[in-house]
Amino acid sequence: MLDSRLKLCAEMVSGIGITCDVGTDHAYLACELVKSGKCQKVIATDINSGPLNAARQTSEKYGVSDKIELVLTNGLQGINPENISDIVIAGMGGETIIGILNGHKWLKDGVNIILQPMSKDELLRKWLYDEGFQITEEKVAEDDKFIYSVMKVIFVGEAISITDFSAIVGRIDYLSDNVAKKYVMRRADKLLSIAKALYSAGKINIADEKYKLALQLKNVVENSYVSTNDVFNLMDFYFPFKYQEKWDNSGFLVGNPEMAVHNILLTLDITNESIYEAMKKKCELIISHHPVIFEPLKQISYNSPVNNLIKNNISAICSHTCLDVADNGVNDAMYNIISKTFKVSDSSEVFEISTSDGHGYGKVCELENECDTAEFAEKLKIAFNCSVVRFSRNVKKVKRFAFVSGSGGSMLDIAIEKKCDCLITGDVKHDVWIKAENCGLSIFDCGHFHTENIVLKRLKCVIEANYPLLNVTIADSSVDPVRYI
Repeated sequence: MLDSRLKLCAEMVSGIGITCDVGTDHAYLACELVKSGKCQKVIATDINSGPLNAARQTSEKYGVSDKIELVLTNGLQGINPENISDIVIAGMGGETIIGILNGHKWLKDGVNIILQPMSKDELLRKWLYDEGFQITEEKVAEDDKFIYSVMKVIFVGEAISITDFSAIVGRIDYLSDNVAKKYVMRRADKLLSIAKALYSAGKINIADEKYKLALQLKNVVENSYVSTNDVFNLMDFYFPFKYQEKWDNSGFLVGNPEMAVHNILLTLDITNESIYEAMKKKCELIISHHPVIFEPLKQISYNSPVNNLIKNNISAICSHTCLDVADNGVNDAMYNIISKTFKVSDSSEVFEISTSDGHGYGKVCELENECDTAEFAEKLKIAFNCSVVRFSRNVKKVKRFAFVSGSGGSMLDIAIEKKCDCLITGDVKHDVWIKAENCGLSIFDCGHFHTENIVLKRLKCVIEANYPLLNVTIADSSVDPVRYI
């Protein structure tokens, strides 16, 4: 009854509740889901009465009309979400699918969404990730001369802007699936044709972008692996290494840039313990926030982390100050936690600008309602999962505050200059506490570790969204190195 693309759609349906087949046409998918016993009930919708009449005839032909509810409607309009576990939208353009999904908040409550776009699938993928959805599974089906992508999607709440490469390849297995490889190569050939036309029209810059993207697509298929250099370029795209301070040492610090990567370990610091964990998990690459090589090395001892990385053939990419200041980096991770804990006004500004394009460290924000310092500290402790939050003893209400990740006590003068009531950071020295007290400003020390380790979850989402075939884990050994009693 079903062609290859609809069979994939049927396979991805969970069957735990009611499935809604949007744009059902002849209701072949709906009938198969009921006949196979996967679904007890299917709601089949279409915008036109003609296809819906055809759907009725199909359901009667296969004797399942009592379990298929036919609804004449535009997309999901007027559909009761109660007990709907799955949504299937197949055979439509990517822009149409976006229009159907947009604005239905109930789709964010764990609904399993299966999508099969006929066109503009790269636009659809970008929209999904921008809106906080995630593609958890994607396969391709070949019917005659056409190759179709079918994706399983769920809302996770982490909005990510994916690269043009990822928007084209999605989550398909372009490393081992021959049909998927053909799918990617066709996209590459199409981009090369577009690039050629753009070159002829004198649009050199845009043509170069298309040409480079086509080569990247061809390269990943022909090599059949993702290299450490591919991951480095991804990190540079999201968290540009040009943003790092002159004294910093971020970048590709250890290893072979052309080595194949299958497993990645994320950690705040590269320690011997994290290297041992990477070995156990067969990780070829460790990505850390703090550089494993910071000061000039005069010697490399046998049991140093650098030597252990080299002798175990593990590469290291470190993103320090560039990850601090970039969009969706460490300080944005802090802001997300704070804004979910407190009612913060919409207006905020960069605490200290460090780049020519306005990026920088931390933010200055205002609470909608002022808060007592003790209550503020208690909520910060819960939000950042701290064992301890040290805060100024001078009792004062908090309204306007600044925050900066890591060791930001040296930025006290900026907080004073910006007329903040308090500064949230970590690793505050004694003299800074005294100066803050004399100036009537409160400090909340949530710890260096706790204000920065939070970015690892974000890093994991970014890498998985762009290279879903890689296995990315946050290190169990990435823990606060300090104990408290």
